Amino acid sequence: MNKTLSKTWYKRMNKRLSKIMISVWVILALCSWNVFAQELENWSRFRGPNGQGVSAASDLPLQWSAEENIAWKTEIPGEGWSSPVIWNDHIFLTSAAEEGKNCHVIAVSRKTGKILWDKMVFTQEPQFKHPKNSFATPTPVTDGLAVYAVFGSGGFIALDFNGNKIWSNQELHYYSQHGLGTSPILYHDLLVIAINPSNREEPKRLGWQDPWDQSYLLALDKKTGQERWRGKRGMSKIGHATPAIIQVDGKDQIVSPVGDVIQGFDPVNGKLIWTIKSPGEPVVPSPAIGDGLVYTAPMPSDAIRAVRTNGTGDCTETHIAWEQKRNVPKMASFLYVKPCLYAANDNGSFSAYDAETGEFLWQKRLSGALNPSPLYADGKIYVLSELGTTTVLKPAANPKEPPEIVAENELGEHTLASMAVAGKQLFIRTDHHLWCIGK
Repeated sequence: MNKTLSKTWYKRMNKRLSKIMISVWVILALCSWNVFAQELENWSRFRGPNGQGVSAASDLPLQWSAEENIAWKTEIPGEGWSSPVIWNDHIFLTSAAEEGKNCHVIAVSRKTGKILWDKMVFTQEPQFKHPKNSFATPTPVTDGLAVYAVFGSGGFIALDFNGNKIWSNQELHYYSQHGLGTSPILYHDLLVIAINPSNREEPKRLGWQDPWDQSYLLALDKKTGQERWRGKRGMSKIGHATPAIIQVDGKDQIVSPVGDVIQGFDPVNGKLIWTIKSPGEPVVPSPAIGDGLVYTAPMPSDAIRAVRTNGTGDCTETHIAWEQKRNVPKMASFLYVKPCLYAANDNGSFSAYDAETGEFLWQKRLSGALNPSPLYADGKIYVLSELGTTTVLKPAANPKEPPEIVAENELGEHTLASMAVAGKQLFIRTDHHLWCIGK
């Protein structure tokens, strides 16, 4: 081989080797990223990626206090009961300042607890609300590209991860006798939220204690903020449950309970598919999804209802699988971990039911009003109270036997927000701080 050919050959081989090395580095980087993503499990919406309060995380902390096993705590300005959502290093919260007038979206570093940015996105006119509600209660939602937030007046905002406004929509002027409590969810390119108002003028009972036809599901284009459809409910009362996505016979549905009805909608166009009468005023607990069943409960404490979702039209007579009137939760969302359905109550009771039959299994008395929604992770149940006390429970092998109390952990601050998980850490928002629990 002459020198010219030798140089040409070496150049070609070097180029090929360079391309191979680049491909290897890309593959290694993607593998590392996948491991990181799997370990982190982005907590992208209210009650996690599937809205069910169930996490795949492991090695989570079991014991802590306000001084021990705290990675960091950060003071959060303003007031609000939106729960933290997490995407990689970003934690998002909402807050309202100046007695609810100024609406803020806040980004916090997951690693350090430092506030990355705090954006006052718009002002709103504070309306009447329940004492346990706030003017920034809806938990934001993120798809990793933007964060979408809703405030008590019904104003929407979308921001990128640097805090820059993508769009704003303040066309909705929301009023409810309890305020706005439901959180938005994402479905493909749609931002969906339940709009369940009551009458602003007299008679105040209308839509609150007496049914009316002004409630609906609202879908906005997540890229522009423009309305895509409204799914009208018919006659119903107010509710604060966050909708859930389920699959029925291979097709997606949005399940949304409110006062007096539980309903299923087509997410493509908002068409009402089925409805089941479920007497009650508001519905606060967000639904749990089991094997072909949806679990929900209206207030005042009427009954827990398990309903089948494969019907059309009015399915009240045919699709209620079971009812249970014992220890019906008022605020906290259900937790489904097969074969049990768990319910936390504001009287301090934590109860379990057979998810298939509704049979009452046991009740455990815990500390404080259990209004934040419980969490299941790493084979344990984390139950947070308004006192800021988290009880860690380990279910027994026999589901009919009460669980073992592993630990009781006190932060000493009031809370109504639900816990979030990322990596091997827990995140709790209290009335003054955001806490990162763990190493």
